[in-house]
Parts: sequence; structure tokens; C-alpha cells
Amino acid sequence: MKRAWANPFMRVGAFLSLGYVGFVLMLLAIENFLVFRPIDAREHWVEPPTARKIDDIELTSSDGTRLHAWWCGNDESDLAVLYCHGNAGNLSHRGGSIVKLGIRLNVSVLIIDYPGYGKSEGQPTETGCYLAADAGYDWLIKEKKYPPTKVMLYGASLGGGVMTQVASRRDHRALILVKTFTSAPDVASEHYWWLPVPKRILMTNQFDSLSRIDKCKRPVFIAHGTADRLIPHSQGERLFAAANEPKHFCSLPGCDHNDALPDSFFDSLREFLRANPVE
Repeated sequence: MKRAWANPFMRVGAFLSLGYVGFVLMLLAIENFLVFRPIDAREHWVEPPTARKIDDIELTSSDGTRLHAWWCGNDESDLAVLYCHGNAGNLSHRGGSIVKLGIRLNVSVLIIDYPGYGKSEGQPTETGCYLAADAGYDWLIKEKKYPPTKVMLYGASLGGGVMTQVASRRDHRALILVKTFTSAPDVASEHYWWLPVPKRILMTNQFDSLSRIDKCKRPVFIAHGTADRLIPHSQGERLFAAANEPKHFCSLPGCDHNDALPDSFFDSLREFLRANPVE
């Protein structure tokens, strides 16, 4: 052992191995920081758009966490969208998006903030995100009296992982996934490909949509940008291949992850919903 340690190549190899293990442990320690990037309302908040009336809603998840949501109602429609956003910011940064969605689809929209985001209490976790989505779903069903088949589940980016989990066990009108992933470890593998470790085992946050989407029995609409540098277009295609019919894949040419959705997205989604009614 002494002779081996005297070898400079052995010493360098040992130090590199220790450094590698330490770096992996550091990534594990900050995993939640990498997955969830919440912004508290006291840090940054955008007032709701005036194009449509938006009401503040207080929800409580089943674990007692108080949550904040925005309700953009439309009295002329009997359809509602439950909107789960991505991993960064808070719901106030999506005000324009929910107004545009409500107008283009002629629907009401409820957008929720996960624990630790915006004005919601608590800290974000995978389970907490699911419970927040359930609280929003229950509010639409119990408080607003929407039948499940009149509620569309819309998930953007991280929200797609949340909505797929909800859609796999609760009835709905349609599942709409926008620029989302097959699973959180799959995204990690794209960005940390040089780490030869089983990320599916190491990561605590899974959001495993690929294993759940075949349990969704209602229409599935998936949209993904061809120039997405955060979540590859191929992950959207894999989700689509695993989904049940009826389904539609809307490819967004030249669209990066944070680019605004083009008019073609709304036209395609509206036509898909029209062609696939749910009784």
C-alpha cells in the first residue's frame, strides 16, 4: 500500500476519485435547489393583468399547507383549466399566459402556486406539488361545481410532471402537456451526462411522467419546441409514444423552452379538443 501511494499517478487518481464523490454528494445536497426555483411574493410580484378579472383564491392542501391561486373566470364557458406552471418564479409571472389561454380557448383558468412559491406557505417538494394540484382540482369540483369531464389539466414544464400524476388517477376532460419531460432524472441525465451514476436511484424528485401517462384515459395533447435547450424535443416525443389514443403531438418549430407559445399552438389545441369530445 505504501509503495502504491508513493506512485504519483495513484495519488492523483485517489484525489480525483475523492473529488468526484464529493461533487456528487454536493449535487445531491442541493437537488431541491436545482429542481425548484421559487420566488416569494415579497421578493418579486407582478400585479394581475386587467384584460380579464382575476380573483385571489386561498386553498388548503390535504397536509394543511395554505396555498395561493388565481382564478380567471369566464361566465360564458362551462369548461375550466387547472394550470400548473414550471419550476421557477411564481404564478404572478404567468398572468398574461392564463389570460391568453382563457381567451383563445374560451375557458376559465385556475392557476395554483406550489408550496413555497409566491404567497403559498411551506417548502416545495414533489409530494407537495401533487397535493397542491389536488387542492386546485377539488376546489374546481366542490366549490365551482365543475363535473370532472369539464376540467382540463394543463402542465407546463415541471407542471407537466405534476399534471400527469393527477391525470393518472383523477378524471378530467383532457391532459395538456407543454414543454415537459419524461422524468426529472431524464432531464438531469441530459445536463449532467458526464456523471456515470444512476440518477433515477440517486434523485429524490422523480416526477416520472413516462411511467404514468399510459394510465391517463382521456385525450392527451403534447406540445414541444424543436429548439428547447432545457428539455429536449425527444422527451416530448417519448411521452407522446407512450400515451393512449386519442392524442396529438404539436411540434413548435424553432421554439425554445421559455419562448412564448405561437398562435399555431392554440389553433391546434382548440381543433384537437373539438375533434375529441368527452361525455
